Amino acid sequence: MESLLILAGGGVVSGILAGLLGIGGGFLIVSLLVALNYPPIQAVATSSLVIIMSSTAGSFANWRMGYLDLRRVAYLAIPAILFAQLGVEVAVKIPNYILLTIFGIFLLTNIFLIRLRQNLVAKQKNSDKSFNPTLAKIFTGSIAGFLAGLLGVGGGAIMVPLQMLLLNENIKVAIRTSLGVIVAATVSSCISYAAKGNVLFYEGIILGIGGMLGTQIGTRVLPKLSDSLVSKIFVLFLAITAIFMFWKGWNAYQSI
Repeated sequence: MESLLILAGGGVVSGILAGLLGIGGGFLIVSLLVALNYPPIQAVATSSLVIIMSSTAGSFANWRMGYLDLRRVAYLAIPAILFAQLGVEVAVKIPNYILLTIFGIFLLTNIFLIRLRQNLVAKQKNSDKSFNPTLAKIFTGSIAGFLAGLLGVGGGAIMVPLQMLLLNENIKVAIRTSLGVIVAATVSSCISYAAKGNVLFYEGIILGIGGMLGTQIGTRVLPKLSDSLVSKIFVLFLAITAIFMFWKGWNAYQSI
């Protein structure tokens, strides 16, 4: 019963983060399952199932409120679906400590991207320089899909800053688009993980139900928050999770 409550509560919190930050809640799900001593590859695989449920609920809420642009989502989702398969193949072949360490490095990289974007905003407004929109969308979707397969995170943590950097989207539009793309990318990766027997369906459904409830809260709170506050929450969450992943990765390496 205690583990059931922990899983349900973790799902709700991850869902709130999914709707609020457009990240699918995957970092929290993977961290929670790893903390409960599930193998990292099963944590990643199960996270993809949870993200499908929570992100679908959040995207539907955004669409119903008129905040979701399906065309924006489609442009990024096509490459994301394809590259999610590559991410899965890499994840199942690398040691646990490397997978966990990649988590930590990836999170810190995204903190840098957020800070970089904030420094470039003023320059971009006064400059005619821009990236090729088509290539930027393919690149952003591909990276997001690969990370969805590799880390079970949905790819939103990097998709949000990349949309801000390469496509000049404001953070709230980037978050909503990211959440929609995450649905497509994680369906792709989850199918592959399930075929390999790595998805924990019981734990995933419990986490997913909590996540679906949480996203309803997150998507409704987002419009009421300032862009600055959302960015600060995003960075704080990434930093805390990075520290945890480095610690777990070190423990996994020491146990070899």
